[in-house]
This record gives sequence, structure tokens and C-alpha cells, in this order.
Amino acid sequence: MSSFDRILVLVKTSASGMLGVIKETFFTKLFFKIFTLTIGFSFLYFPILTLIAYSFNDNKRVMVWKGFSFRWYKELFQNEQILEAFYTSLKIASLSATFATIMGVMIGFSLTRISKIPARPFFIFLSSSPLVMPEIILGLSLLLFFISSNHIIGFPSSKGQLTVLISHITFSVAFVAVIIQSRLSSYDKNIEEAAQDLGTIPNMIFWKITAPVILPAILSGWLLAFTLSLDDLVVASFTTGPGANTLPIVVFSKVRLGLSPEVNALSAIIMLIVILAAISIYLINRSNIKK
Repeated sequence: MSSFDRILVLVKTSASGMLGVIKETFFTKLFFKIFTLTIGFSFLYFPILTLIAYSFNDNKRVMVWKGFSFRWYKELFQNEQILEAFYTSLKIASLSATFATIMGVMIGFSLTRISKIPARPFFIFLSSSPLVMPEIILGLSLLLFFISSNHIIGFPSSKGQLTVLISHITFSVAFVAVIIQSRLSSYDKNIEEAAQDLGTIPNMIFWKITAPVILPAILSGWLLAFTLSLDDLVVASFTTGPGANTLPIVVFSKVRLGLSPEVNALSAIIMLIVILAAISIYLINRSNIKK
């Protein structure tokens, strides 16, 4: 065998060895990624899938499987307490999200666009402080505020849906304001200045230029405020009154007495609505990208 042939064999051997190492590294990384994703998603969704599975259990004892049935879905829609609480939660969440979005847009726009506000960093701190404030402190402070306000001016006359609504608006505004500030800070202000140079009045600049740009942020803020209100338990527990129990309060009271199959059925329906909404948003965004 000549020297050239030996070199050729050596190169082929080295290349095959390197190719094997590359393949082994690739499959190792792929396996690690799949394993990590599986563990992560299992940790997130396995409890939810278990809850949905047991919502079809025919046994009243939730964790003892008896057979497949839609019994608890039927009883859920006949449970006036849960349906009334769900309607109350939807009403409060919709109103609080709407008012919080309006106020959050005003705060976020003012703190971003008006540069001559005295003590501007202090106001930014005040607008975002509810984000890091513990809910139990926020709920207790709002309860004391409503009691003091009732003694001084007679408003509110009693705790109920109005006090829960005001409480939810209070802590939801901060989330919307932060989202709007973040969007406006990354938005090129020169576009608005160019419109002013062309003679456009400030109101038209906001509605024709700024508002369409920050519309996704406004929608995101509204959805976040709606979710926070619908999911809130701690603050609502402090500020609610007779006849104004929200869905989380009713569910928590039922769970304290033992696991209820009706709660499982309700959770499964809510999860179905969330999944359908997520799929719809994904399809809409995908179609917009294609266009």
C-alpha cells in the first residue's frame, strides 16, 4: 500500500469517526430537548388533564373512578349558586377590565409623552407599586378605605359588587399602565412630530397614529385585566358582601368542604374555552402574517 493510500484510509477513518461523534451529539441534544420539553409540559398540564379526566367520573367521591358519565356537567348547569357567581365574575371582570384599560392608557400615555411632569419618577413608581404589593395587604387596605369612606361620606353604603369592582380596577390599572408605557417607549416619537409639522392637531394624531400602533398593547392590557379580575380571590374576599360572591370565592368555599365534581366540570369547561380562544388567536395571527 502506497503512502497516498495510507493517507486516504486515515482520512476516511477520521471522517467516519467525526461523523459518528456528530451524529451522537445531535441525537443526544435532540433527546435532551425532547425530554426537557416533556417534563416541563407534563409538570404544567398533567394536573389540569387529571382534573378534566375526573370531571367525567360518575362517582361523587372525586378520586375514586366509577365510570364515564356527563352527570356532573348536567348538575353544574342546574347549580344556581355557581351560575350566579360565574355571571357576577364575568360582569365585574368585564367592567373592571374596561375601566382599568381606559385609566391605564391615560396614565401610561401621560407618563411617557409628557416630559415636564413634576416628580415624574415618583409617579411612575406609584403607578407600578401595585404590581409588587402583596394581595393580602392590598385587600386589607381597600377594606379599611371603604369602611373609612362609609363613615365620612356614606359611600359605599355597603360592601358588594361595587366595592369588588373598585378594588379590581385599582390593582388592574397598574398592569395596563406598564404595558402601555412599554409599548410607547419603543415607539418612534418622530412619526407624531412629523404629523404635527404637517398641521395635524394633537387629538387627531392620537386617534389616527398613536392609537392604532398601541392597539395590540391595549387589547393585551384589557385581556390581562380581565383575567386578573376573573381569577382574583384574596382581594375579593376582603371587599365582597352578601349577594356578591364571585366564582373564585364560591369555588374556594366548596373545595374547603371537600372536592366537588361540579368544580371539576366547571374547570374543564373553562379550559375548553381558553384552548379554543388560544387556537382562534393563533389562526387569526397566522392568517394576518400570510397576508
